[in-house]
Amino acid sequence: MKTIGVIQVKGGAGRSTVATTLAGELSKQGKTVLIDCDMPQGTSASWFAVRQQSDVKQGQLFSQNLAADTAANHRELVAKVEQYKDVDYLVLDGPPRIAELTRAILVLADLCLVPVGASKAEIWATSDILSLIEEAKQVKPVKVRMLWTRYRPQTKLTQELTALVKQELGLAALDTSLGMRVSYMEALGDGLTAAELADPSAKAEVRSLIEEVKKLMRSI
Repeated sequence: MKTIGVIQVKGGAGRSTVATTLAGELSKQGKTVLIDCDMPQGTSASWFAVRQQSDVKQGQLFSQNLAADTAANHRELVAKVEQYKDVDYLVLDGPPRIAELTRAILVLADLCLVPVGASKAEIWATSDILSLIEEAKQVKPVKVRMLWTRYRPQTKLTQELTALVKQELGLAALDTSLGMRVSYMEALGDGLTAAELADPSAKAEVRSLIEEVKKLMRSI
């Protein structure tokens, strides 16, 4: 089993979008479970419920090889990870705050992604995670990668933010970034991934994300 955590203390950075995208696409390659640790908001759990409805409405098995569960605290999460130890992929969608659940995800995951939207506020908020990452590394090795979301390449702001990330965070970033596209918002509300919509640019970004994540996990 490979476990991927998605953590971010700043709301609106695209954490649940990234988690549901990973779960939806990885389920096409193996048995996958998505655990929503952001209760009671439960965006990822709601996404899965809508995805199951899409099976009926569209006559396609979107939720085949995919299940979803929730964890309200770190003890529940530890138990759920043990419960699903025989699946191929486990995706953990963390809470939007510093919490024991966030710490647990860092320790339990083989790879943690930190989505960061293209704004200084999100970069500043992400700096709060750094101490948790260092704490987790004292327990076990964990790969952590930043993922740009709502990314607009070749703009002055983006260039400034890239420099700020290197200065403030020191986190390695994925080569893949997710652009500012309506497709991601539509997909989340429809129980789909952006790769399942008609937007070719979003499809390419999602394919690149999945391949890069799989490559990182192969080295674990």
